Amino acid sequence: MSARASLRRLAPLAVLSATLYACAPAPQPERLRLAPAGFGDLAGWADDGPQAALPALARSCAVLAKRGDEAPVGPGAVGGRVADWRGVCAAIAAAPPGIDAAAARRLIETRFRPWAATDGAGYADGLFTGYYEPELNGARTRSARFNVPVLMRPKDLVTVDLGRFAPDLSGRRIAGRVAGGRLEPYAPRVAIEHGALAGHGLEIAWVDDPIDAFFLHIQGSGRIRLRDGTMLRVGYAAANGHGYTAIGRALIERGAIARENMSMQAIRAWLRAHPMEGRALMATNASYVFFRRLSGDGPVGAQGVALTPGRSLAVDTRLVPLGVPVWLDTTDPLDDRPLRRLMVAQDTGGAIRGAVRGDVFWGFGAAAAERAGRMKQTGRWFILLPRAVQPAAPVS
Repeated sequence: MSARASLRRLAPLAVLSATLYACAPAPQPERLRLAPAGFGDLAGWADDGPQAALPALARSCAVLAKRGDEAPVGPGAVGGRVADWRGVCAAIAAAPPGIDAAAARRLIETRFRPWAATDGAGYADGLFTGYYEPELNGARTRSARFNVPVLMRPKDLVTVDLGRFAPDLSGRRIAGRVAGGRLEPYAPRVAIEHGALAGHGLEIAWVDDPIDAFFLHIQGSGRIRLRDGTMLRVGYAAANGHGYTAIGRALIERGAIARENMSMQAIRAWLRAHPMEGRALMATNASYVFFRRLSGDGPVGAQGVALTPGRSLAVDTRLVPLGVPVWLDTTDPLDDRPLRRLMVAQDTGGAIRGAVRGDVFWGFGAAAAERAGRMKQTGRWFILLPRAVQPAAPVS
C-alpha cells in the first residue's frame, strides 16, 4: 500500500502504502532478531538477476552519503554506521550499467553478509503484501462530477519525530496542531471530509470517485489524469497522525467477505455494491493522507528516493533500516510460484508493523494493481549488511 507511505508511505508509510486487510498471523512481539547466515541459505539466490536491484541500492546509497560517518543506520544502529557503508556504496556506484547477473551476484557476495530475520518470539515467517501507483480521473477545479479533493499538507500540521527526544522511541512519530501552546490531535478523516479544511486553498486537484480517493490514501502516491489529458503525479507529504484502521478487518468480522477471499479487489467490489455503508466504513479509518505534486522519477518512498517496481520494499522503520538490501523469499500472489529476489528497503506504511513484515511496490498500471491487490503471502527474509557490521538488533 500502498500508501505504502511516505509513499505511503508508504509509505514512512510512509505512510503509507499499506494493506487494507487484516489477514496477518497473531501480532508479533515488536523486536527484530538477526542471526548470521550465508548466501547458501538464501533459497533461489543463484536464480535471481540481482543486477535489477542495483539502481535502487545506488539511490539509497546516495542518501547515506549525505550523512556523517558516525550517523546510525536504522534504530539503535542495527545496520551499523554510515562509515561502514562508504566502501560498499562506492563499489555499487562503480558497477557498470550493463553488469550481468553473475557479476552482480559476486559484487553482493563480496560486500555483504546475510542475516536471517526473526521476530521477538523467534518466528521467521511473516506477512508480505503489495502496493502500487493508482490512476484516478480528476480536474483542477471543482464541479458536480469532480468533487472529492486531493489535499496538500496544511501549514498548521506539526509532525514530531519522537526519537529526537528519547532513543527508545526511535522510528516513532506523532502529528497534530499547536493550540494554546500544546500539541493537540489533528482533525480525523470524517471531519476533513466534512469540510474542516475547506477554504484553506489546499486542493491540488479534484477527483470523481471517493473510493478511488480512499485507495490513493492507502497507496500513498498516484497519477491523476486531468480532463485535458495531462497527467498529474502526487505523492505522500504527511498524515494527520491518527491510527490506521484496516477496513478489511471489519468486513471479515461482519462476514461480508470471507477471510480466504479477502483482497483489494474484493473490498472495492463491496464498497461499490454498498455505497452508503461503504462511506460509513471508510470513515472509520481516521487516518488521512496529504499529498504533494511530484515531478521527475517517482513515486518517492520514505527514504526520499524514487521507488523501483518489483525491487523496492516498504518495511517497519521502527525495526528495519531504510536503504538496506533484503532477500525476500515468498510466493507470487497470482500463481503461488516462488518469488525470491533481492530488494531494497526504501519505504514504510501505516499498516507495516513487525520484524518480518513487508510491502512490495509493484509499479503503475492494471497489472501492478492486480498483483498488489491480491498479495497477502507468507514469507521470510534476510537482511544484507556490510561485512564489517555486527548488528545489535534493538528492542522496540
